[in-house]
Amino acid sequence: MDRLLSPGGGLSGENHARRGQERELLIVGGSFGLREFSQIRYDAVKIKIDPELEKKLKMNKISLESEYEKIKDSAFDDWKNIRGPRPWEDPDFLQGRNPEILKTKTT
Repeated sequence: MDRLLSPGGGLSGENHARRGQERELLIVGGSFGLREFSQIRYDAVKIKIDPELEKKLKMNKISLESEYEKIKDSAFDDWKNIRGPRPWEDPDFLQGRNPEILKTKTT
């Protein structure tokens, strides 16, 4: 308890007032900042797009069902999953094309 009331301690006069003002400034400033940033979201909703573009987007509807109908009759029995190379790997070696064999075939 003595430490809280001692000079330089937790609730001493000047130190507490200075830190209290900083906290109040942070809280009040944060609420104004939050209000401004959230207002941007509501203002962006009010922006209208070009009527020509909107008409074009409405005409060009692609649904999940239409895409499914396109690929439902495809045969995936011979599907082979090939992993792409990572930046540090050699793409020819990874995909089964050994560079030494390729060099001998081209010469």
